[in-house]
Amino acid sequence: MRNTQLINPGFEIDYAVIVTAYEQTNLIPSVVDSILRLNYQNYLIYVVADKCDISALKFEDQRVIVLRPEHTLSNNIKSHFYAIDRFNRPHERLTIIDSDNLVDPEYLNELNTVFSHGYEAVQGVREAKNLNSNYACLDAAGDIYYRYIDRELLFSAGSSASLSGSGMAFTTRLYKECLENLVNSGAGFDKILQYEIINRKLKIAFAEKAVVYDEKTSKSDQLVKQRARWINTWFKFFQLGLKLNLKGLLSLNGNQFLFSIMLLRPPLFILFFLSFLCFAINIFIMPLVAGVWVLAAISFMIMFYQSLSYFKADERIYDSLKSVPKFMFFQVLALVKAKKANELSVATKHDQDATISDLK
Repeated sequence: MRNTQLINPGFEIDYAVIVTAYEQTNLIPSVVDSILRLNYQNYLIYVVADKCDISALKFEDQRVIVLRPEHTLSNNIKSHFYAIDRFNRPHERLTIIDSDNLVDPEYLNELNTVFSHGYEAVQGVREAKNLNSNYACLDAAGDIYYRYIDRELLFSAGSSASLSGSGMAFTTRLYKECLENLVNSGAGFDKILQYEIINRKLKIAFAEKAVVYDEKTSKSDQLVKQRARWINTWFKFFQLGLKLNLKGLLSLNGNQFLFSIMLLRPPLFILFFLSFLCFAINIFIMPLVAGVWVLAAISFMIMFYQSLSYFKADERIYDSLKSVPKFMFFQVLALVKAKKANELSVATKHDQDATISDLK
């Protein structure tokens, strides 16, 4: 049951906006500029430039604090706490933004609208910043599907929206409580964080109008390295889904049980191949069951197109769907490289630059 009691709806809560960067700083001026254009006053921006040359990062606005760790962190949680430990003041809430993001001017106001209903964790929307290739469009299509299934529908069903790495916000107290004493290396801090939140029987709300614009992978090598990290993360944290599933069943907690099913679900392309394998086997041993797999595939297609329709996907995204087989090939390639994903790369490198006005 959601808490619908409004909490100080007219008061500007103090935010820390944490922007993390690894090795690359070329996109930082754009994301900082978009944050400074927020229709909001009570915030400070903390740019954590890990393993970066910050000599060119000069900002006149005193709300921007550039931090360069003395030693390479190569870790999102460590970068976030590097900023938290150096807060200029005790911010009540923090929001996490990637260096390749741009922020909608109403972002913090929309977060506040959802926070005012009593939530301590909120996930916003990550819309595509670029649709400059079939890979970027297909990446955006997958993001829209998961946004619909794992956030919009899951939250509407009374469970929690899944976290997606950036465009998310928390009370500072909750974030520190969940992660301060944990040691984690590699990708997947959002998986640990959402588990810790749901494990505390709290809910992650979905803010459909709190928008950040996210850089989509536009090249095949970017795609393989990124998906290899994501696949590695799913295998690495699969056990968290099992633990949450058992806990939800034993405590009859619907939030935990529904969310655990989402955690246990394999990446979409793996699910596709497993489903096709089951279909092929059942053709020979249980033909009637094979028909169930066909119905499941039709249901998936309906839900997929429903998600694109619900979030009003760009026509270029629809046009890119003909390249799905090639996209899946690169994800299979990523699966092969998943075991060494964190050795291949720590973060996806992007070259695209834009301003918030370019997206309007």
